[in-house]
Amino acid sequence: MQIKELKQILKRLYREHIRFHLKRIFIALILSLIVAGSTSGIAWLLDPAVKKIFIDQDRVFAWSIPLLIILTFSSKGFSLYFARIYLIRVGEEIAGQLQKKIANNILTSDIQTLDNRHSGKYISNIMYDCHHVKSLVSTGVLNLMKDTFSVIALVTLMFYQNWKLASFAILMMPLAGGLAKSLGKRIAKATTKAGESSGNLATFLSEIFKGARIIRIYQKETDENHKAGKVIDDLVEKNIKIASVIIRATPLMETLTGIMIAGFIFFSGKLIASGELAVNNFFSFLAAMMLAYQPIRSLATLNMAVYQGAAAFNRINSITDKKIIAQSNNSLPDLIIKNSDIEFNNVHFKYETTNEKALKDINLNIKGNTMAAFVGHSGAGKSTIINLLPRFYDPQNGFIKIDSQDISKIKLSSLRKNISLVSQDVILFDDTIINNIKFAKEDASIEEIKKACKFAAAEEFIEKLPNNYNTMIGENGVRLSGGQKQRLSIARAILKESPIILLDEATSSLDADSEEIVQHAIKNLTKNKTTLVIAHRLSTIHDADKIFVLNKGKIVDSGNHDYLIKECKEYKSLYEKQLK
Repeated sequence: MQIKELKQILKRLYREHIRFHLKRIFIALILSLIVAGSTSGIAWLLDPAVKKIFIDQDRVFAWSIPLLIILTFSSKGFSLYFARIYLIRVGEEIAGQLQKKIANNILTSDIQTLDNRHSGKYISNIMYDCHHVKSLVSTGVLNLMKDTFSVIALVTLMFYQNWKLASFAILMMPLAGGLAKSLGKRIAKATTKAGESSGNLATFLSEIFKGARIIRIYQKETDENHKAGKVIDDLVEKNIKIASVIIRATPLMETLTGIMIAGFIFFSGKLIASGELAVNNFFSFLAAMMLAYQPIRSLATLNMAVYQGAAAFNRINSITDKKIIAQSNNSLPDLIIKNSDIEFNNVHFKYETTNEKALKDINLNIKGNTMAAFVGHSGAGKSTIINLLPRFYDPQNGFIKIDSQDISKIKLSSLRKNISLVSQDVILFDDTIINNIKFAKEDASIEEIKKACKFAAAEEFIEKLPNNYNTMIGENGVRLSGGQKQRLSIARAILKESPIILLDEATSSLDADSEEIVQHAIKNLTKNKTTLVIAHRLSTIHDADKIFVLNKGKIVDSGNHDYLIKECKEYKSLYEKQLK
């Protein structure tokens, strides 16, 4: 990271976050001045302490100076405490804002953006990177103010005591600054790599958790454990490298300190012998120099924290700055449903990660309150069509209309309000059954929920559960069967009462008995609704009003089942293969 880039990142951090907390930072600044004054006051008090107590043996100063020293230390301690409290709050709030920003990005980004990025990367951004930004703002800003003021105050005292010795002492400071600059760049590079490794670990852990059953049934525990070891070892190595770069400053700083003290003792001896420096001044100067050692060292390593925090903030921005393709514009009109007619006109679509178009010149018309099915081999474009309608993705060319309204020119929330989705990958939350169903309609009454569950053929199994509708179902409904989860998904869609229904292979993973029950529930769901179906089993779409046959992103034919069996070789082939 170049200095110019670093400045730009820090300016943005200030502009977007820090400037809103200037009141707290100003209070911390005042407290830092008190800390600096107290620190230099401790060193200054050694001058009269040595002279009045040890040389003059003044009884009044024998108790008054120790008392002043106690009060000075107390002032320093309380001021530092409250300064830290203020800046910790600032750091935590900024980190919270960034975490909310990332979470909002996840919730508002189009599906294509999320598909192109591992969940572990987002977790790393939220946990790892936000922590570094928080450390920069809370610890870094405090150390910058406190240590800078302390060094200025102590150096001023050192010049007051003896300008010759002070001049020698400050010659060491540029060396520490140059060291920090060099190490800071290395820290930024190492931190970036560590952040990537942290994301890889989060992704891997998420995958092995979700795939626990598959791993065990295929007896891959040893292999996955080996992979886990590699990912963890990689992160360990990256963290060790960061720590190594950081602590690399220790021997150099200690050497510089040793040179400083040795030189100080050498010159002090000569100045005392010549009468230019009194013994009491010597001790006061020594205290000031030793007290200056810690803030100088802290400032020397501050550069590293700045680079770490800036690199982390930059990684967060690379996520949150990404343009949301399907943006919600509240100034656009609402979707007005009349018949729920759907039209695709010359629609082309390509995924970011592929060169081949997923959809090519798609033209179709679906009448309201009818069922349209999409069939074809894997990769034919069925799911892409389904995903374009609620604008999970946006086409590169062409347009999609509902009741003659271009869906890209209506309010996104209004569009999705009128669409329900039931897919083979049922998504449920680690909550009660009632709350999972109410996800579709927050203000739904218990009577409405029970009615929806009855239509979805879910009422019977729910009532057999320990706590009925208040039963906790575990992460993604782990305590339920596939058929039970699907029926809850259908109940949720029924409760939403959307005029358009999307069914993405909703029964593909069910056994025969469960499929029969779910199919009955689907009939209740899709009654008098415009329904788009991706069919895994062609036997389930015999009654579809229109079936579209896709191949390599194109519609090769369309019609009802009877027509396609006779006239479409592609459909007939698919159907016969399933009969075997």
